[in-house]
Amino acid sequence: MDETLLQRIKQRYGVVGNADGLNRALDIALKIAPVDLSVLITGESGVGKEVIPRIIHDHSARKGKRYFAVNCGAIPEGTIDSELFGHEKGAFTGAIDSREGYFSVANGGTLFLDEVGELPMQTQARLLRVLETGEYIRVGASEVRKTDVRIVAATNVNIEKAIEEGRFREDLFYRLNSISIQMPALRHRGTDIVLLFKKFALEMSERYKMPPVRLDDEAKKMLMAYSWPGNVRQLKNITENLSVTCGDRDITPDILREYLPERRSNQLVAVNSRSDNNRSFENEREILYQILFDLRRDVNELKKLVHEGHLHNESAAQKSGNAFTLLGHGFEKDTNTKEENSYCEAEEIDAAEESQTRSLEHTERELIRKTLSQTNGRRKVAAEKLGISERTLYRKIKEYGLE
Repeated sequence: MDETLLQRIKQRYGVVGNADGLNRALDIALKIAPVDLSVLITGESGVGKEVIPRIIHDHSARKGKRYFAVNCGAIPEGTIDSELFGHEKGAFTGAIDSREGYFSVANGGTLFLDEVGELPMQTQARLLRVLETGEYIRVGASEVRKTDVRIVAATNVNIEKAIEEGRFREDLFYRLNSISIQMPALRHRGTDIVLLFKKFALEMSERYKMPPVRLDDEAKKMLMAYSWPGNVRQLKNITENLSVTCGDRDITPDILREYLPERRSNQLVAVNSRSDNNRSFENEREILYQILFDLRRDVNELKKLVHEGHLHNESAAQKSGNAFTLLGHGFEKDTNTKEENSYCEAEEIDAAEESQTRSLEHTERELIRKTLSQTNGRRKVAAEKLGISERTLYRKIKEYGLE
């Protein structure tokens, strides 16, 4: 690792810190920049993944060509294909003119696809074809076009898990993941947290002509001990908030504590201790939704046990039929009475189960309907709020006639 070059890169792109994980990510970016391979950048939201593709482009043979950054998660599902690949006039409602997509405009350059894990499956198939052959077709067209674009993608989701859940193509993952770069979370960067605080405080001081805020030793320790779920973006917001609203310029732990959000607990004693994916619930809607599924599963298990017990008793009665005959009609009558009681109990449980199932289905239907209404019909956002996959949500929408 060339320390001199690394420091120059940090100064040029405004990168602050000396953590090993950060230095390793920058070093890999510099090494693979001249090699025309696809790159996948992983890391939590807010860690600064967007600086890596810029470094790669500026130090590659494509630096004289165009560079585009596209946030795939911010483009509606219905228009993402048009944005990336372009469309023909009249291809869909509102397409009054033909339009070039990013793959056409960025030809010869670099295309940064941020939040690539949010791409719809149909778009993933189109992207895979571009990566494999350099060919694509505009929406509403039949003519095959060629492009020469280097793809650098980034994601904050667990792609392997998304593949298991059927939300991301495995073949596309391997195409994108020719080179992998992991950006470290802020909580793993130690004293970099204090350096970044100083940087943001000085920027606020210079911009608005005010004395910079400063941390005392205990406040520095508190800052480094915090979990930073929002990473660098969250640290910057808190520093700017302190700079503007805090009357004291010397920040103590008592002052800092008022600006740091309380850590959210992931422990919910009463909710689904048997969950396979160990999902932590962050709002009441997700808790209610999980409880609904648990109740339905428990009711189905109870029904299965009752019917298995009834079938077992019926089989035992058939095997012992000859003995019952020898003992006389009185015993047969008693046995029949027990069988009738068993049938009645099973029918009562079936009726209760059916009533409860209808109630659960009604509650589930209303929950999905209200969530879709709150998200203006955006199914991807609604699925995230409900804590289920898009595929499950689509199936439920069709099942309950909510289309």
